[in-house]
Amino acid sequence: MSGSIRRVLVVDDSRLQRRILVASLKKWGFDVVEAEGGEEAMDICRADPPDLILSDWMMPGMNGIEFCRSFRAEANEAYSYFILLTSKSEKNEVAEGLDAGADDFLTKPVSSDELRARISAGERILRMQRELFEKNRIVSETLDELQTVYDAIDKDLIQARKIQESLVPELTRSFGASEVNLLLEPCGHIGGDLVGMFSPGINRLGFYSIDVSGHGITSAMMTARLGGYLSSTYFDQNVGMENKFNRFYALRPPEDVASVLNARLIADTGIEEYFTMAYCIADLRTGLVKMVQAGHPHPLLLRADGSMEFIGKGGVPVGLVPDVTYDQEEFMMEKGDRLLLYSDGFTEAHLKNGAMLDTEGLVELVKRCDPHQSGKAFLDELYWQLTQVMGDDKGLEDDISATLFEFQGP
Repeated sequence: MSGSIRRVLVVDDSRLQRRILVASLKKWGFDVVEAEGGEEAMDICRADPPDLILSDWMMPGMNGIEFCRSFRAEANEAYSYFILLTSKSEKNEVAEGLDAGADDFLTKPVSSDELRARISAGERILRMQRELFEKNRIVSETLDELQTVYDAIDKDLIQARKIQESLVPELTRSFGASEVNLLLEPCGHIGGDLVGMFSPGINRLGFYSIDVSGHGITSAMMTARLGGYLSSTYFDQNVGMENKFNRFYALRPPEDVASVLNARLIADTGIEEYFTMAYCIADLRTGLVKMVQAGHPHPLLLRADGSMEFIGKGGVPVGLVPDVTYDQEEFMMEKGDRLLLYSDGFTEAHLKNGAMLDTEGLVELVKRCDPHQSGKAFLDELYWQLTQVMGDDKGLEDDISATLFEFQGP
């Protein structure tokens, strides 16, 4: 007989009973080990656990039940099939044996045919158990390998987030009496939103809010590229500026900036990503703001008197259609007015009832915020208010970002 059972331990204080069982087992091709009692059997099992144990119930010293319970208490990696030999047949006694860890019972005197049948049944169970053990081992090793890969990726993403955060080195910056505050909350390690500001000189200011299509690594790589195109440090690389007479930098009209970015993305083959953008330049002496809206949500103008209005006409996202024309809008801001640029992570956030926040919900969130607090505190409270109305089990489903420009005159 071959298969999962090769080594059998026979435990019985009767030498005659052991001799009868051993004779049959050896005839069937098993490697047989003998023990006179439970204590001796435990020593054998600790040294080399057998595949099958045939143990008498009634023995002096440690009986079969005690031996079975002690054997099961040992932390053996491989499972051994345990058959109790007994003259007992009462249900409560059988239950006691099962509770101790026995797999099967044979009534003495043991029939050779029945013993062979019970061993065959045990062999099937052991084969399935060991196949399951091997599969679990493979799964465990695979999970360990996946965990190692995940840890490496997670480490890279944490570093990528630091790099992405470096694209927005300042979340608050004053320009004379006016101020720009930024909010950037990716839904994962890294995100596809980008906010920023730059100034080529006194009373001249550019600021923007960008949302790259998709999520994750690809979108984050695009934001890194856009961060270079709109650099607040290297003006010669910033497409929002142009060098005048090799003497100073001037701000380009917003519609030209959108057109240049669109042409660059369209010219790059293999790039399927596009982005929406609200880009503004402001004259800090007069309060004149020029804006281009390229598929981005309508900016919200918060007047000092408490009134609000959405501005803009929509427009086409950047990098989606070649040779598209972008329209520029102009409006005046008075002292104390604020302009909020935001990504659709706000308006498309799902509420607890499953509906989206939308623009009306955004207005309600703004009304809950203290209008007299600083711009940074205002953005922090706006984000907190959003988290309070979102579904508890959803978390951030999209990146959340915003740019708040507060005009305070020259």
